[in-house]
Amino acid sequence: MIDLGTGDGRFVSAAAKKNPRKFYIGIDAAVDALRKPSMKATRKPAKGGLPNVMFIQAAVEDLPEELDGVADEIHIHFPWGSLLAAVLRGDAGVLAGLRRIAAPDCMLEIIVGIDPTRDRAELERLGIPDLTDEYLREGLLQKYTAAGFEYVHGGRLAEGDWAALETSWARRLSGNSNRIVASLVLRAV
Repeated sequence: MIDLGTGDGRFVSAAAKKNPRKFYIGIDAAVDALRKPSMKATRKPAKGGLPNVMFIQAAVEDLPEELDGVADEIHIHFPWGSLLAAVLRGDAGVLAGLRRIAAPDCMLEIIVGIDPTRDRAELERLGIPDLTDEYLREGLLQKYTAAGFEYVHGGRLAEGDWAALETSWARRLSGNSNRIVASLVLRAV
């Protein structure tokens, strides 16, 4: 399982604790965010270490070739900045990179959270269109289909559904009734 934009690695670490027989990779472009979770993961298991976890510093635009075809799941939860722009604009190069690291039948889950008022300046700076259902289902989905993914399900999430995710951003963003949280789940074909 690969978590892109892993940040502090909370999602990866929680999943690895629950499933010690599965291998987890957290990837983030910001090396500073990866220091603490990397150090924790390398401890002895008796001291909270996670031998089934690895963190990699890399940009989504330049994913390591060593990851080609290894992911049975790819998660992108609450991306921001260039990662948000890439997944919501359907950047062809990034989508090709996602498909490259995906094994056959790999599940790709994207969860984005936008407050149209508070985030307006950043959305405009990144060139991200309004997150209408029409845009998500038609304009964006076509780009993912062209990159080798098929639609499984998606739509807006109720706060109770997304606030329970084991991510720091899910916790920070909860309690904002203006936030639009949408998911898109696809499968590599």
